[in-house]
Amino acid sequence: MYRHFFKRFFDFILSLIAIIVLSPIYIIVAILVRTKLGSPVIFCQERPGKDEKIFKMYKFRSMTSETDEEGNLLPDEIRLTSFGKKLRSTSLDELPELFNILKGDMSIVGPRPLLVEYLPLYNDFQKHRHDVRPGLTGWAQVNGRNTISWEDKFKLDVEYTQKYSFLLDIKIIFMTVLSVVKKEGISSDTSVTMEEFKGGN
Repeated sequence: MYRHFFKRFFDFILSLIAIIVLSPIYIIVAILVRTKLGSPVIFCQERPGKDEKIFKMYKFRSMTSETDEEGNLLPDEIRLTSFGKKLRSTSLDELPELFNILKGDMSIVGPRPLLVEYLPLYNDFQKHRHDVRPGLTGWAQVNGRNTISWEDKFKLDVEYTQKYSFLLDIKIIFMTVLSVVKKEGISSDTSVTMEEFKGGN
């Protein structure tokens, strides 16, 4: 019953309440992003969702748009300012994803939506991460986030799709709050975010 009805019901109700309650924070963050990073305030990017259906995911912008002489974006570590790092460390950049949850593109808990260009690189096992809606947080996020390997991340993602329940979702939400407070797993050891995925075995 939870999987087929209540999970989506709770997603809708909780995301709506969160958007209303956090509306002053949305306004403050939007003003700060506009002042420190410029326009656009919202970063919009296509991501694959449930059954690999493509949707537009929203986040607060955390990087500049600096380019080289040929018009190519500079590396992330250059474009990610101290302000952007603070946004990410507090996960405030993720707040607009609540609208994706409200729309039904995402869930509060589920595998994080990755890049569209990764789709052809998944092996048969890894593809199962798309059996459910992607989440604002997930099993992999509370077990290392960006500090674990892609292999471990996908194992945790697929494990979640096989055993998720109301109690597991509640556990992940509480673990997420603790991770955000402790600012754990924001960056990998070799990148300001996560290394590029090269393909499964």
